[in-house]
Parts: sequence; C-alpha cells; structure tokens
Amino acid sequence: MTAATPMMAQYLEIKAEHPDALLFYRMGDFYELFFDDAAAAAEALDIALTKRGKHAGDDIPMCGVPVHAAEGYLLTLIRKGFRVAVCEQMESPTEAKKRGAKSVVRREVVRLVTPGTLTEETLLEARRHNYLVALADVRGDWALAWCDISTGAFHAMPLAQARIGAELARLAPSEVLMTEAGEAALRPVLDDLGLTPTSLGRASFDSGSAEGRLRTLYNVASLEPFGSFGRAELSAMGAVVDYLDITQKGKLPLLRPPRRDAVSRLLQIDAATRRNLELTHGMAGGRAGSLLSVIDRTVTAGGARLLERRLSAPSCDLPTIHGRQAAVDWALGAPGCAEAVRSALRAVPDLERALSRLSLDRAGPRDLAALRGALAQAEALSGTLGDVNLPEHLAAERAALTGQEALLEHLDAALVAEPPLLVRDGGFVAAGFDADLDAARELRDEGRSVIARMQKEYCENTGVTSLKIKHNNVLGYFIETTATHAERMMSPPLSETFIHRQTTANQVRFTTVELSELETRILNAGAQALEIEKRLFAELRAAALDAAGALGALAAALAEFDLATALAELARAEDWTRPVVDDSRVFAVEGGRHPVVERALRNQGGDPFIANDCTLEPEADGAALELLTGPNMAGKSTYLRQNALIAVLAQMGAYVPARAAHLGVVSQIFSRVGASDDLARGRSTFMVEMVETAAILNQADDRALVILDEIGRGTATYDGLSIAWATLEHLHEVNRVRGLFATHYHELTVLAGKLPGVRNATVAVKEWDGEVIFLHEVRPGAADRSYGVQVAQLAGLPPAVVARAKSVLEALEQGERDRTAPKALIDDLPLFAAVADAPAPDRPSAVEARLADLSPDDLSPRDALQALYELRALLSG
Repeated sequence: MTAATPMMAQYLEIKAEHPDALLFYRMGDFYELFFDDAAAAAEALDIALTKRGKHAGDDIPMCGVPVHAAEGYLLTLIRKGFRVAVCEQMESPTEAKKRGAKSVVRREVVRLVTPGTLTEETLLEARRHNYLVALADVRGDWALAWCDISTGAFHAMPLAQARIGAELARLAPSEVLMTEAGEAALRPVLDDLGLTPTSLGRASFDSGSAEGRLRTLYNVASLEPFGSFGRAELSAMGAVVDYLDITQKGKLPLLRPPRRDAVSRLLQIDAATRRNLELTHGMAGGRAGSLLSVIDRTVTAGGARLLERRLSAPSCDLPTIHGRQAAVDWALGAPGCAEAVRSALRAVPDLERALSRLSLDRAGPRDLAALRGALAQAEALSGTLGDVNLPEHLAAERAALTGQEALLEHLDAALVAEPPLLVRDGGFVAAGFDADLDAARELRDEGRSVIARMQKEYCENTGVTSLKIKHNNVLGYFIETTATHAERMMSPPLSETFIHRQTTANQVRFTTVELSELETRILNAGAQALEIEKRLFAELRAAALDAAGALGALAAALAEFDLATALAELARAEDWTRPVVDDSRVFAVEGGRHPVVERALRNQGGDPFIANDCTLEPEADGAALELLTGPNMAGKSTYLRQNALIAVLAQMGAYVPARAAHLGVVSQIFSRVGASDDLARGRSTFMVEMVETAAILNQADDRALVILDEIGRGTATYDGLSIAWATLEHLHEVNRVRGLFATHYHELTVLAGKLPGVRNATVAVKEWDGEVIFLHEVRPGAADRSYGVQVAQLAGLPPAVVARAKSVLEALEQGERDRTAPKALIDDLPLFAAVADAPAPDRPSAVEARLADLSPDDLSPRDALQALYELRALLSG
C-alpha cells in the first residue's frame, strides 16, 4: 500500500474538518473534488467523473469545475441540497517552494457556501430575500431570529410554539438552524413546510454566550439600545451570529442592529392560508399566479423585496397602516412628481447587496460602481423632491437621501464609467486619480515611447546624436554609441552618469541608474499597476464601509419611495380605491374583485370580471357570517378568496380592488379552501381538511376573518353535514368571527333563521335549454340546488353518463319528497341501463314480429332450426 502524496494528505486533512460538505479544492484554475465528493458532484452537475492517481491501492475518483465559472455550479449544488466548502490557495507555488522543493501550496477553507449564506448576485433572486433563520427554545419559551446577509436585515421575535409554522411560512427561509431537540419537537411543522433544518450544538444557542457575541459584533457594552430581548431571542440571535462566523470563517457580514418584532403587531396568517391565498407563491410553487406577481410595479430590487415583506406581513397597527396609505395618496395626487421619482429609481442598482458583498470582502469594482450609481440617483431624487410637501412617512425617508456627497465625489473620481467584474482584471480606476498608477500604466502601455523620450534626453545631455537605447535578452536595456564617442562617454563628467557595460568592435554600451530603474519598472509595470489598483480598491471599500449605516438608511429610503409610487401606479392603472381601515369590526366591500383572476381574464381576452359586494357587520361582540350556496364553477371560491386578499392589501397599506371598502382591523385570516392528500404523512384529503378546520376553531379570535369552502365534503353526506353544521355554530357562538362559509349542504341555510349573525347568500345562475349559465353574481338568499349534473355535462362527461345521472337524481329527489329510503330507490333503478330514458320504438321490429308469429310447441326440430336461421337473417338486415 502506497502512502498518500503530500497534496492528497493535505486534501484528506482539510476534508476531515468538513465531512458534511463537498470540498472545492483549488488546483490552479480549477476547483477539484475527489472520492465520494467527486461522485456526488459529477452526478448532480452532469459532468464527467474521471480519475487521478491512486490512494490505498485504488483509483481516486475526480471531477473539477473552472474557477471562473464556479458560481453557476455552486448554484446548482445549493439548489440540490448540498453544502460546499471552498478551499483556496493561500500562496503561490513560488512562495511554497521557498519552504522546500517538495512543499505543498498552503490551502485553507475560506467559506462554507450554504443556502442561507449566499451573497453573489448570480446565486440570488434579486427581488426576493434570502433568509437564514434560527429557532431557539429556552425553558419552554420559543423565539425566532432571522437575517438576510445579502442585505444586512436582522430581526428577532418571541412567539408561542403554535405560531412557529405560520412565521416560517411567512419568511420562507432558505435555511433553518436549530438543535436536535428542537428539530424533534418541531418535526411535523418542518415536514409540512418541506424544510430540512441544519443542526447546531447547544453551545451555539447558549444565551449567555450569545449576548457576548452580539456585543462584540456591534462593539457595544449593552444591547439595551437595540431593544429588550428575552433569553430565547438572545439564544436565537446568537446562533445566527455563531453560524455566520463558522461559515464565513470569521468575516462577519454587515448586519444592521437587530430589530425586535412582535406577533401582535402583524396580521397573522398560517401556512395553510398562505398556500390557499397564493400571496407570494402560486400553487405551482413559483411566483407566477400569485398575488405578488400581479401587484408588483416596483422598479428596484430593494423595492420589490420591501413589497414582498409587506405583503407577507400586513400590519395591525392603525398609525402604521394610515401612514403607508398617506404615502400612496401623495404619489397618486402628484403624478408628475411620482413619475419623476420612478424615472430616477429605475437607474438605482441594488445598494443593499453591493454593500453586503463589500463587507464580506467578496465585492468587485462593479459593487463600488453600484454604490456610486445609487448615490447619484439618490442625489437626483433629493433634487426632485426638494420642496415637495411629503407625508410624514416619506418626509423622514427624504432626509436619508442626502449626506453622502463626499463619498459620491470620491467614487466618481476614482472609478471608470464601466468597471470590470473582478478586481484582478484591473482597469477600474480612472486615469488621473492616482499619479503612481498613471505612471505605472504609462510604463506598461507606452514603454517604448518612454524609452524614446529618455533617449532624446540623453542625446541632448551628451551632445551625441547617434546615441541609441536598445534591448537584448542578455543585457536588457542599454545605451549604445559608436566607438568614436567612447572616450568622451567614459570621461568626466559623463562617466559619472553613464556606466560602462560592454565594448565591441564598433560600439560601446553603457547603462545608467535611471535606465536600470526604468527597466525594472517597465518589466514590473503591469503587476505594479494591478497592485496599486488593489490598494485603491481596499481604500474605497473602507470608505464605503465607514458610511455603511447611512448607506443602509439610504437603501431603505429608496425602497420606501419605490413602493409608494409603485402602489400608486397600481391603483391608478387598475382603478383601485383607498379603503377605510379603523378599529371597528365592520367588513364592507362594494364591488370587490379578485386581482389575479381579473388579470387572467384580461390576458385571455375573455369576459370582464363580475364585481361583488360583501357586507359583514357584527352586532356588538357577536359574529357576522355569510353562508354562501350555489353551484360549482359559479365563483364561490373566487369570492371567498378575493375578500381575504382585500383585507391583506388594505392592512399592508395599499389600495384595494373595489369601488369602496370599510374594514375594521383584522387580527387573523384563516382559509380552508381546497385540500389534497398528504400521503407522505398518511393523511387523506378529509383528514387534512379536518386538521386545518380544527386549527381555525382552536385559534380564531373575534377579530379574525375566516373563509371556509365546502367543509365536510370529504366524507359521508350526513357526517359531512353534521360537521359543517357544528363548525358554523362554533364560529358563531364561540369564536364570534367575521367569515364567509361556502357549502353545498342546503340544509345549513335554515341556520340563518336561528343564528342572528348568519345570513344567506347565493351565486346566481340561469338555465337555458338544459344548460347552466353562470352569472357570477352574489345575491341575498339561498340556492335551490347545486346544478352538479349540469356542471358535469360542461366538463365533458359522456352523454350516457349524464343521462344516467339525471335519472338517478330525479329518483332520489322524488324519494326525498315521498320520504322513500334512498337505498330502496336505487335498488329499483336498472343498474346497467346502456342509455337511460331511451325513447320507446313506435312499432315492433321485424325480429320481434317474426318471434310473435312462432309457436314453439308446434315446431319440429327441423322447423325450429329453420326459424332460427330466419331470425338471424332478419337481425343482420
């Protein structure tokens, strides 16, 4: 068995320190992977798996990716669930050889790439946050901390264990940190959300150590200026910082001071409701088909992320809601100014993410250019808004747009218009910014002209017009004169400057100290120019980071102006209205519309969306429930969802798709609309429905808005009816909610006469020539029937099946009127009728007529056989 080579020994040592990650081991211009890492990466990336050398007598599997294209491969691996340890060469091969001819280049892991710690522009979605979340449990008290290292956002929140699923659904984190004990306690929640947590040791969550970590991070003696954080919150925040320290190898990102959020200030929306309402993700999992995709008119990445945050977490605080509405009012009332703002914002780069990369030392010249661009547009925006009378919400943000003129001037002077992507490419510092750099570039790019100027100078100083400066591989640069001038050149005072180097038959060669230094500078000019640019980049980076706090506030201000003007543009284009939001319990919408369905109808060039009113006005502290009946496909689910979406939009501070709206603050939204099997957890559709309904009945308070669709439909008729009946009663008597309850159980409509907070409504339809026409209008009253057979006919069921269904339905309805048992009626129906209700023939067929003439008792066997042949002939025509 051969011993491992020095290089492989180094690889194995580094790999042992990161057993749970693929090791990207730098080898010149490639990152190479070996052994099991190579096999896994080759399969995931669909690249060739080769071999390199042997270890323990076996071939070593190997694959590699080019360093310049590594980001694309990293993205693929991260999306497929891998973690990657990036191992770089920390010295050049030349430097390594100074320690000995066989010395291996020193390598170190400089970063662990995980889903929650991405910062590269190509690895992130510009318009979405990338959250890293930690969940902590300290003696039964739970807390959540989350950060986006690409923007510097850092938050913490205490919460009950029952609320964890809802908050994780809101944040949609890329990575979740917790202890093994916490993972076991929350396994059902994590499975429901499809999250695979990253386990950390208890030491990472120690609240005492966490406080020290946070004080060190922010260089403060106390965290009190940031807020009053409990032990569980400190534990979660400390785990986030510890994990970042581990993965970033000590280079912590530029995290803004932690902000304490409270569940009570946010509209609570659980995971099932978020899925049902498709707030930020469509049913297919992407952005398409979501409410976010329809309302997003933002023109900056920061504004888009702010919109997603607001939509995911609408406020319950009236001053906050009214302040945001006032910002939209201003933008609507000053369209010219608002458009000028949007025009300036369109040119704003992603300041937050550029600043984050600078803090982690992963930035390039274009990140500095992004800062310059953002500062320039902020200055232009400030000029546009100079003496404009802004609402309070935006007036505070306007102040953050100024104050960085010196940094802008510095960056503008330092950088070229279009800098390269990487520092190592050079050429990003503008000419005239640094004299030493200009000189190095001149030597690098114009060495011949510099030599020519020196030659002219020497000719004038010596009076030897034939003097030449030449170059060869032996002497390098040298000064050459003819032998006739040798004595003069080697005599004082010229000999004090010109140093004799070589004499040939016809020429004498000299050098000078100045020429030797120039030769060195010319040979090293390229490397020197790059080193100067690297130094200048570091200085510019430091200047930007010195202003990080102000730049973060500037980024937030740009996002606020973007969102306010975007929501105004949305309201103007879609004819939306400002809702009245107060502390009552009214829910009154006139001419409400579903924005996503309305957009889809418009794109398809189909019928216009039919707007509908919704009025829920509870008396005192009672309930207000609308019991909605009507056929499938008539629009019940759309009506339910649109009213929930109107509440979400109103409380995020936006205008709403309606003629008018008056909404008392909603504390919770619960939706039970549609369900599917959860086979992985052994739960049927009906079980999923019951679990979601149970959560509503156990959690909804009197300020909740509840929308329920077809409760109890997944089981036997009478079981389902009884469950729906009891659920409606509980919502009315115990929860006392505002809600919409859609059902096909027409028996429930009698509750409108028994429960004061329940009223009936129906979606109107018409029948024409046996077909149903959907009017999509919600009217007071109850539906007379469900039109299920007609809808089945529209769906394309075979005519025989539709006809059969009609006959069964008529028999069942007749039995209901006659109090006949359904089973007896069904037993009387012909089970295998090929065509139900087929018209009876007017006269007997030829076969039947011939059979009627036959008398079997009078036929001999021969006659019977002959008669059979005749019948067969008649049957075949």
